[in-house]
Amino acid sequence: MQATVAQVSNHNSMIQNEMLDTGGLFGHPRGLTTLFFTELWERFSFYGMRAILVLYMVAAVADGGLGFDIKTAAMIYGFYQMSCYMLCMPGGILADRLIGARKAVLIGGIIIALGHFTLAFPSIQTFFLGLILIVAGTGLLKPNISAMLGSLYGPGDHRRDGGFSIFYMGINIGAAMAPIVCGFLAQDLGFKKTITTWGFHPESSWHFGFAAAGVGMVIGLLQYLAQRRRLAGVGNPPAKSASMKTAGTSNQAASAAGHIMSVGEWKRLGAIGVLFFFTVLFWAIYEQAGSSLTLFADKLTRHEIFGFEFPSSWFQSLNPVFVMILAPVFSIFWVKLGDKEPSSPAKFTWGLLILALGIGLMVPAAMLTANGLVSPLWLVAVYLVECIGELCLSPVGLSTVTKLAPLRFVGMFMGIWFLASALGDLLSGIIAGYFDTDPNHMAFLFGSMAVAAIAATGILALLTPKVRELMGEVR
Repeated sequence: MQATVAQVSNHNSMIQNEMLDTGGLFGHPRGLTTLFFTELWERFSFYGMRAILVLYMVAAVADGGLGFDIKTAAMIYGFYQMSCYMLCMPGGILADRLIGARKAVLIGGIIIALGHFTLAFPSIQTFFLGLILIVAGTGLLKPNISAMLGSLYGPGDHRRDGGFSIFYMGINIGAAMAPIVCGFLAQDLGFKKTITTWGFHPESSWHFGFAAAGVGMVIGLLQYLAQRRRLAGVGNPPAKSASMKTAGTSNQAASAAGHIMSVGEWKRLGAIGVLFFFTVLFWAIYEQAGSSLTLFADKLTRHEIFGFEFPSSWFQSLNPVFVMILAPVFSIFWVKLGDKEPSSPAKFTWGLLILALGIGLMVPAAMLTANGLVSPLWLVAVYLVECIGELCLSPVGLSTVTKLAPLRFVGMFMGIWFLASALGDLLSGIIAGYFDTDPNHMAFLFGSMAVAAIAATGILALLTPKVRELMGEVR
């Protein structure tokens, strides 16, 4: 059932009142704090499992892994990542039309936790069942928590992009902690020896890492329930208008609900469509972090710095650590610019260019592997540069969708937006399947990605004036 004009008007009034709420993080609405910590722990569970997923699949059976070859593992990884985001669209529609965003986040989190705990049991059946549960839960939680965040800000509120940057910092705090905790439990030799004293085989340590991811999601759910009052009036199920139940006013209600899209709305959706295409390419390259770059870190990089040795999965904490440091800077920077702030497509253009520079650093790193293991500083530099590109594009994309999508369909269009991540992740897995430890082969693979990102940068720069025209008054 579509929202009536009255329902939309009432919802707008609620948002306008929420604009006065400055009791949350850094002067933002209080609901941001609740969503911040919920997303933090959900991303802890997601990235904790992801940090060891490919390594677990390619590990020999004798070492507790599944013994898959690189191409198979990369394809499963890409398909899994794609499916998580592919289900965001039906998850958003379900919330918009039936259960509301607030309940969708709760149910999704419960299913995600069950998925991680299923992975804690070592068998091929529980492996795939666990992945399926995580995919289903993420499809419910991911689009709707972002839609709820957007609902905290009124039209023209300059805090919105800053709020999404803070929210993005929460994502990356969870993502930074996750590989350290889950990677340690899965790979550390000392922990393997410890669990033998508990009666477990040392190769079962992978599953302690998966279980830790589930514990993280449970913590997030408990926090979400404890702070639910901060989200009062946000993410409610769609109201059933009494006018639609009476014959005397049914035509009037149908007319109000039937006016689905105006010309201006279609233009704004066109802008989303253009940015969608370039976002697919961005994630196809960026998500090499969980596949080809993880394999590069595991097989071709020294796992020590200043004499301290660490598991290869810890490299995946680098990017979120950099985001934690830089996200507040970007949040303040966008607000300080005010009317001089670059438009969303301009930010996207910079994000793609910087991504190209980041993945391009892998070309000399790959060539140096001909002389043996390379310094970990190469991956540190790659993740730092890619982090800057990510902050120019990813949180801005989430914020832009909540500004451009019609209010009554924001959950659905947030789900559609995540399809860009889905397609990018699938393409990422396909690309990573061509990873090979031969230096020349790697240099060609990473160099091709850099060239593709540079070409996309030029095309989007040319399209930016047209995209801004489609966006209307929205920047």
